[in-house]
Amino acid sequence: MKKTLKCLLLDDELPGLTYLRMLCEQLPQVEVVKAFNSPERFLEEYKSLDFDFFIVDIEMPGFSGLEIAQLLKEKPVIICTAYKEYAADAFDLEAVDYIVKPIRQERLQKAVEKMENLLKQREPLKDFIQMNTSKGKAILFFDKLLHITATEPDKRDKCATLTNGDQLILKNVTFQYLLSVLPPDTFCRISKKDIISLKAVQYFSFDEVTLILKDQRPVSLTIGDAYRQHFLELLRR
Repeated sequence: MKKTLKCLLLDDELPGLTYLRMLCEQLPQVEVVKAFNSPERFLEEYKSLDFDFFIVDIEMPGFSGLEIAQLLKEKPVIICTAYKEYAADAFDLEAVDYIVKPIRQERLQKAVEKMENLLKQREPLKDFIQMNTSKGKAILFFDKLLHITATEPDKRDKCATLTNGDQLILKNVTFQYLLSVLPPDTFCRISKKDIISLKAVQYFSFDEVTLILKDQRPVSLTIGDAYRQHFLELLRR
C-alpha cells in the first residue's frame, strides 16, 4: 500500500483553491490537511500541522508564493500559478514542479508522482524487519542475520540463523516476501531453499558457498544454477 502524502494548499483566490482541493482529493495518495486562502494565516498555522509538502500560488497579497517557499525551505513545494515567467525562480528554490494554470488532473498527478519519488528517497532506511516466529513477534536486525533456509517438513516456515548462533523459526513466510524486505545489496538467494548474508561468506566455488557462523563452524551450501549469476554479480560490486 502506498504511503499517503499529507499536503497543505495555499491560494488567495477562493475558486482556484476550491478547484485545486477537489483535484487533490481525487488522487488516492494525497490527503489535504488544510487549505488556506491567506498567506498570513498559512504562516501562523503551518508549524502546528503535520504535512509532507505544500502547493502554493505565486502572486498573492502580503507574501508571494516564492517568499513562502523560501521561508519553508525544509518542506518540498509544488508551485501552481497563472504566470510562466517565475519558473526559473521557482526551480532556484528547488520546487519539485511548476504547474501553469489552468491545472489539469493529469498534470497534477505527474507533479504528485515527482513529489512521491522525492519523499521516498528522503525516507530513512529501516535496518530491521518485524516477523512472526515460533516464539512470538520478533525484530530481526539485518546486521544480525546470516542465513535463512526452508524448514522440514513444513517449507512454509523458514529457519533464520543469527550472528550470536541463535536460530528462529519464521512462521508462514515466503522467500519472495523476504527478498522484498531484505537489503538487496547484502542478501542473496542462492537456491530454492536458501538466502544468505554476503558478509557471512568465507569461501565460494562455482557450485558451493561456505559460510562461517559464530562458533567458526563452516556451513556449506549448494548454489543453484538459476541463482549463480546474480550471486556472482553481487560479489563483484
